[in-house]
Amino acid sequence: MEDLPVHILIDILSRLPVKTIIHCKFVCKKWLDLISDSYFANLHLSRSPASLMLHHNPDNGMKAPRKVGILKWVEVKDELDHHHLHHDPVMSFDLDLAPIFQHSQILPVGSVNGLICLWQYGPKSDNTYICNPITREYMILPRQQYYREGYAMIIYCFGVGSLTQEYKVIRIFQGDIPPDPTSSSRPSIVEAEVYTLGTCQWRSLGHVPYLLNGWSGPFLNGNAHWIVLDRDSPEELCTFDFDKETFELFPSPPVEIIEESQMHFQSLAVLKGCLCQSDTFESQFTIWVMKEYGIKESWHREVIIKESISPDLDWVMWEPVYLTEGLKDGTILMIYYEDKLLAYSPKTRTIEDTKIFKPYFTGMGYRPSFLKLQKFASERVYVL
Repeated sequence: MEDLPVHILIDILSRLPVKTIIHCKFVCKKWLDLISDSYFANLHLSRSPASLMLHHNPDNGMKAPRKVGILKWVEVKDELDHHHLHHDPVMSFDLDLAPIFQHSQILPVGSVNGLICLWQYGPKSDNTYICNPITREYMILPRQQYYREGYAMIIYCFGVGSLTQEYKVIRIFQGDIPPDPTSSSRPSIVEAEVYTLGTCQWRSLGHVPYLLNGWSGPFLNGNAHWIVLDRDSPEELCTFDFDKETFELFPSPPVEIIEESQMHFQSLAVLKGCLCQSDTFESQFTIWVMKEYGIKESWHREVIIKESISPDLDWVMWEPVYLTEGLKDGTILMIYYEDKLLAYSPKTRTIEDTKIFKPYFTGMGYRPSFLKLQKFASERVYVL
């Protein structure tokens, strides 16, 4: 191995499993330096397979002292005719080990290039963190102008500019100051702030023209995406451009009405490079896929799951379902109400419970990387 040219050695190491690469860092100083270099991180990321990152908190705040939970990396092992999910406990990122996370709740609100944005909330906390579970690094962003002291809707997206390649966090505060949980009218404050990693400060973007739904939005093609709550809006989706730092309405799928259903849940996700919208009714679950980004006519109703698709899972339509990842064979992984990780097979048109973890958990699509947080100048980085 010592006689190999450096570029060949880097190429070999970048193709190894993540856990093996971590072990290789301890072989010698030369290998440690190669794996720690940004060129290696970018090369490995270009080959990094799709997987899942789940935030698992089986206590769900029911015990005292309250536990924060664990970030668990779930690999997708693709074989010739099947796939299986693999979780290695050694690769877990235990948030309970960090004193700053204690006595609060943690919610992952976005992931890009192996980095994860976390929102910490509680009676006395409203903080934002960026972490890399693979390198065990994390950093704390400074306090923003508008923070949660009572009832308020906080909306996030974490992404990177297509042109600038700057990593940014967009945070939108929808609430009243002082808090008014009894109010049913539009909140008095709908303000956005953006944080560029490496600058150590939030910048105000002013008033947001749309009222948005959900605590996070998927990132795709340099844009954040959210569902718009305003009933009189000509489109039901909104984007935020990470380069221009502007908000715009975005083409939404056709309006679908199931007259016999009284409940309707919606969520957005990115599956295999396409923006998707899921609609959950009492008797039907629909997945819309935007085949050509930004083209309204390209929205296609890809999947329709009727109530009777899996008799033992007839309860699926009664709570929100969130898409997390699309696999090579067409299987779609989705999380049902923080309770179950489900797998839908388009070949058999059935849904099965993977039974990988007990409640409660949330999750997102994830690509592991060795991108180091030290690359962002001026940021103070901690290691767990």
